[in-house]
Amino acid sequence: MAERDMGAQRPIGFKRLLRGAALVGAVLLAGCQTVVPGPGPSRRPPAERPSQSQQPAVEPGIPTDTQRHRVALLVPLSGANAGVGQSLANATQMALLDSRNERVRITSYDTAAGAAQAAQRALADGNQLILGPLLADDVRAVTPIARRAGVPVVSFSNDATAAGNGAYLMGYVPAQSIIRVVKYAHDQGVASFGGLVPNGVYGERASTAFLRAVESAGGRVGALQTYDRAPGSMTAAITRMAKSAPYQAILIADGGSAAAAGVPVLRRNGMGGARILGTELWNSESSIASKPTLEGAWFASVSDGLYRQYAAKYRARFGAAPFRLSSLGYDSVLLTIRIMRDWPMGSAFPEDRLKDRGGFSGIDGAFRFGRDNVAERALEVQEIHSGTTVTVSPAPSGF
Repeated sequence: MAERDMGAQRPIGFKRLLRGAALVGAVLLAGCQTVVPGPGPSRRPPAERPSQSQQPAVEPGIPTDTQRHRVALLVPLSGANAGVGQSLANATQMALLDSRNERVRITSYDTAAGAAQAAQRALADGNQLILGPLLADDVRAVTPIARRAGVPVVSFSNDATAAGNGAYLMGYVPAQSIIRVVKYAHDQGVASFGGLVPNGVYGERASTAFLRAVESAGGRVGALQTYDRAPGSMTAAITRMAKSAPYQAILIADGGSAAAAGVPVLRRNGMGGARILGTELWNSESSIASKPTLEGAWFASVSDGLYRQYAAKYRARFGAAPFRLSSLGYDSVLLTIRIMRDWPMGSAFPEDRLKDRGGFSGIDGAFRFGRDNVAERALEVQEIHSGTTVTVSPAPSGF
C-alpha cells in the first residue's frame, strides 16, 4: 500500500490543456532535511519518562483526514502487470498535480496478491471510492465487497460482463470501435464486408459487434472466418474467405502486427483491393503506422491529440513512456474531481452522478456511462498514411 499526498503541489491546471495549450511540466519541490548529531554524554540525570496515561494514542490504519476525500487506487504494483499498474498510479499522481487539487487523497493498494484483500484494506481505511482494478476477474472479486460497503468501483477493465452492481468500466470496449469504423466505411460507399477474427472471448465479442454493425449500417457480410494463434491458421481462414470474394472492406479484429502479417496473404488470394479495417487494439501499438502493408487502413479509437501531450509530459516527469491505457487513470481522477462538487466532505460518494448523461471529458475525449455501466466513448477514425496516422473522421466533442 502506498500513500501519496499531493495537496501541496501547484502545477499548470488541466483546463488549459483542454483549451489546446501545451502540457507544461509541474515543478516538484523536494524537501530538505538536516540531520543534527545527537548530544554527547551528559552528567545530567535522564529525564523522567512520561507515565502510561501521558503516552499519545496510536491508532491503526491510515490517519484520519477530515479535509480531503479518501479515494483508493487498486492496481497491480508487483508481478507480471506491475508496469501497467505503476503507469496508472503515475497517471493519477499527474492528474492531481495538473488540477491543483487539494481535496482528494489517493492511496494505492497492490492487487497482485489478491484484489479482494486489497479492497478490504481500502474499505477499512475509510475510502469512499475505488478506482480500478485493472483486470475483469479482479473487478468481479472486488465488486460485491465494495457493494456491501456502499462504495462504487470505477474500473479500468474493458470486459463489459464485469460491469454492474456498482462497478463501472472505463476501458476501451472493442465493440464500440468496430461499430464506429464500420459506419464510417459504409458512409464512404463500402457495402460488402469480410471479417477475420481470432478464436477466444475477444474474437467472439468482435464477431457479434461486427455482424450487428454491418447490419445496422445497411451493408452485407460476405464471410466471417475465425483462426487460431497456430502457424498457418490465419492463412487457412483467408483461403476459405476467398471463396466468397470480392469484398470492399475486410475487418481484421486483432493487433496491428497480426493484421499486417495477414494483408500479404489476402493479396495473394485476390483480395488486395479491399480496404483493411482495424480495432481499438491498433491504437496501443506505437509502431502501427510504420507497417507498409497497412497503408490506407482505417481504425477507430479514442483521440490521440491530448494523449500525445500527456505522454510527453509523463516521459519528462517519470523518465519512461507511459502505457497507452494509463490515460484511464488520469481521466478517472478528473472524473472524481468533477463529481466532487456534489460530494460533501465526510459523506458517501454520490454514485448517481456517474450516470450524468451529459458525460465527462479527459485525455481520451468525451465519455459517459451507459445503462450497462460501461463507458460510451466519442471515437475518431484514423487512417494509416505515409508512415503516420491521420484523423479522417474526428471524434464528437460531446454527447
